[in-house]
Amino acid sequence: MTQKQTLGALGENLACDYFVKKGYKIIGRNFRKPWGELDIISRAPDKTLVFVEVKTVSEGEISAEDQLTKNKLKKLERTASLYAGHYPNLIDNEKGWRIDLLAIKIKNNNYFINQYENIVK
Repeated sequence: MTQKQTLGALGENLACDYFVKKGYKIIGRNFRKPWGELDIISRAPDKTLVFVEVKTVSEGEISAEDQLTKNKLKKLERTASLYAGHYPNLIDNEKGWRIDLLAIKIKNNNYFINQYENIVK
């Protein structure tokens, strides 16, 4: 496993812990298709289906938020839409689904998390 893959896996584990502590239920991880990937699929406490893009960086790198490019966001939206269409039973008719970004910065064995809800309007 490369250093980047190790950092990414650590970030996704931290993200899952973060969401579970906030009352979310983790439905799936690393859903991969040729057209895109969903890092985390979860259900929020209010029953919204939430697709989570996790970006993890270490000190000195470009910010996690800046790593989510317009092209990546487009692929993410398409993958989430296709997933939602394939699993309509997971979607609450009133709440629907959304995409969140979880930006994690790791610095000196500490980590800092910023959650951005509903990043695709």
